[in-house]
Amino acid sequence: MSLDAQIEAILFWKGEPLKIEKLAAILHKTEEEIKEGLTALGQKLEGRGLQLIFKDEEVMMSTRSDMGSLIEKLIKEELVKDLGKAGLETLSIILYRGPIVRRDIDYIRGVNSNFILRNLLIRGLVEKVTNPKDERSFLYKPTFELLSFLGISSIEELPEYTEVRREIETHEHAQQSHE
Repeated sequence: MSLDAQIEAILFWKGEPLKIEKLAAILHKTEEEIKEGLTALGQKLEGRGLQLIFKDEEVMMSTRSDMGSLIEKLIKEELVKDLGKAGLETLSIILYRGPIVRRDIDYIRGVNSNFILRNLLIRGLVEKVTNPKDERSFLYKPTFELLSFLGISSIEELPEYTEVRREIETHEHAQQSHE
């Protein structure tokens, strides 16, 4: 499989910016080879619905800006839909366990949560911030808009918040002592 196809697959799957050096490490290539692969991929995407966006030493795949009205229509349709069980489950994890990294959300739910998290981000219910412990990952946490929508002024006002947090901490402590 060509290098540009491999890069395309990784960027599509990741759904967020990725450092060029990280792509090089994943694919066991030099940064120069990755840049050449990105150039080839960019050329293949010409006239298509996707594009590459570069910022500093990071790259991300996104929809083309001229597709904005189409994507906006889809977003509006998505926003009027119910969150669904998976969305509520993920939102509950973020509210009671957050700020939390995606891999921990995936572990708790037992499935990949990338699509659900993207949906919650689009709706403005959660936000993604850089993880201060590991700048290669992000933390997900509730937004002010979500707290306002729920009619609470702080996370601690959630139903049974203190009890749930205590149980989570007890469980995590027990898990760590078994390791």
